[in-house]
Amino acid sequence: MHQFHNEPPNNRLQPTPRSNAAESIVTNVKIPPMKTVIYYYTGTGNSLWTSRFLAAELGNATLYPMSLMMNGDAIVEAEAIGLIFPVHMWGVPSLVLNFLQKMQKDPGRYYFAVAVNAGQVSRTLIQLQNHMASLGLRLSLGIDIVLPSNYIPWGGPGSAEKLAKLYLAARGKIKEVAPRIAGKQIAPMEKGPLWQRILFTAIYKMTFNMIPKMDGSFWVDEKCNGCGICEKVCPVGNIVMTAEKPTWLHRCEQCLACIQWCPKEAIQYGKKTPNYDRYHHPEVTVKDVIGDVKVRVDVVNIQKIEG
Repeated sequence: MHQFHNEPPNNRLQPTPRSNAAESIVTNVKIPPMKTVIYYYTGTGNSLWTSRFLAAELGNATLYPMSLMMNGDAIVEAEAIGLIFPVHMWGVPSLVLNFLQKMQKDPGRYYFAVAVNAGQVSRTLIQLQNHMASLGLRLSLGIDIVLPSNYIPWGGPGSAEKLAKLYLAARGKIKEVAPRIAGKQIAPMEKGPLWQRILFTAIYKMTFNMIPKMDGSFWVDEKCNGCGICEKVCPVGNIVMTAEKPTWLHRCEQCLACIQWCPKEAIQYGKKTPNYDRYHHPEVTVKDVIGDVKVRVDVVNIQKIEG
């Protein structure tokens, strides 16, 4: 759990300065920002970084990993509820859909979402809005944030210059979006062009049930030293170490945390990844990701003991 109040956690997340003039028009009492809870899902750090940066901009925000809240314990004691997640196969990841099924639901809250993607958001936010409507919830604002791709089966993230431009643009957009969230803006969902919404939505529907078994293409080369980091970073517990080597259990989310965080670059996917650069967000550490997973595992273990 991460809490952001009036001060950001470090200099990288400095919020945009705001004028205090409006606060003194009627009264000299400073009006605190609304309380926001952000639930996030991350594999290689893009969504966690986005969540942290947005929380720092908003102030009075608390972050929870979705994987921690899979037992119906999601806290709704906030004016605004945010969902921040990566786009998987051009749609909403199953982990997010499962989270929404199990979370406590309050139609009276303001809900917003941020879909983190590599430039092909497609119809993801519209899909999420429709799914939430079926649960009796209104998604009022859906934002598309573009960051470097982590989908290494198709190549590396790109040049350092390209990555720097994406980080700068993402910072700028989050700064622009934060006041809209604070003002509880209601607006159409951001979306990709029509061809994406037709083609990629069809692919998403065709492949959705296949994703858990796509881990069959993972393998390890001779560099694997059995460190177990792949097991620790998996947000759904899909990896176990067998004879000091990872074994995938066919409930994969395709977040690619395992291959991207491997310190030896020993995990491969298909035939081409040995030649591709790895990627994780530079301002997120493996300890950050392991910490979120460990909290989830500890909570589950406690519940099993108490049950």
